[in-house]
Amino acid sequence: MSLYLTSTLVLVILSAITGLALNLQWGLGGLINFGLFGFYMLSAYATGLLVHAGMTPVLAMLAALALTALVSALVSQVAIRLSEDYLAIVTLGFAECLRILVTNEEWLTRGVMGLAGITRPFSGAFAGYSADLVFLIFAVACLLIVFAVYELIARSPLGRTLRGIRDDPLVVETLGKHVQRVRWKTFALGGAMVGVAGSLHAFYYSYIDPTQFTTIITAYAFVAVLMGGRGSAPGVLLSSFTVILMLEGSRFLNDQLGFMDAAQLASLRLMLVGLLIILIIRFKPAGFVAEYRLKVSPRNATGATLNPSHGTLR
Repeated sequence: MSLYLTSTLVLVILSAITGLALNLQWGLGGLINFGLFGFYMLSAYATGLLVHAGMTPVLAMLAALALTALVSALVSQVAIRLSEDYLAIVTLGFAECLRILVTNEEWLTRGVMGLAGITRPFSGAFAGYSADLVFLIFAVACLLIVFAVYELIARSPLGRTLRGIRDDPLVVETLGKHVQRVRWKTFALGGAMVGVAGSLHAFYYSYIDPTQFTTIITAYAFVAVLMGGRGSAPGVLLSSFTVILMLEGSRFLNDQLGFMDAAQLASLRLMLVGLLIILIIRFKPAGFVAEYRLKVSPRNATGATLNPSHGTLR
């Protein structure tokens, strides 16, 4: 497998995992997180620092996920009590504060010099196989785990509660649910998910610095959710693949558009992605795939009765 194809697939995986994390927080729970890139960066730096401290890559990744989930929970204790607009501002402010901290605390993060030499999981464990291929398999396994966790949550009573809170939290609260506690758990779970992407980012590039973590990470996550379908995990996977394919595939436009310089070509690529988003929102406002919902058959919805002897509807 070529290095370029491997790199593209890893980008798809990173985009899909961050999209799934945002879809859990915002798509299901209605919690806007503009600071997604900050939690992503936190996990990447935690992973890199722990590996440098001598911890094995897999253990460093698990510790980074736990730290990201904990910080997400602490931030949510303040943020989730606010309305949507203020919640977005708080999370964005937290991420920017964290980025400034990482940039200036050179004694810990080496500042703009960055952290280099971050060892990948299972590095050298499979002799005769490409290191990039081994890492790609590991990244795919991580994506499948995150996808499975998301689907379990979405199809569980917690997922139904989250949709209810998203649509009308007052009604859910009158039914006896603790809305703030559910939101707190959701924010922490979403933080753990985005932590997976941050760790994979650090492992794949083996070098991280503050310039790699900008609001474009959050923007791509929102694009993946909006295009794929709010609340839909398969839709996020499909939209992540579509966006990255367009961004990477459009690089070859330079062969046909030789009269455009690099800056013009980069602008054209972003315009194409923007045009695709506009078309999807216009013609498929629900996204590529509709979110999972429990369905009630027309017969059962119109006067079905319960048979006590068999426990079935008739």
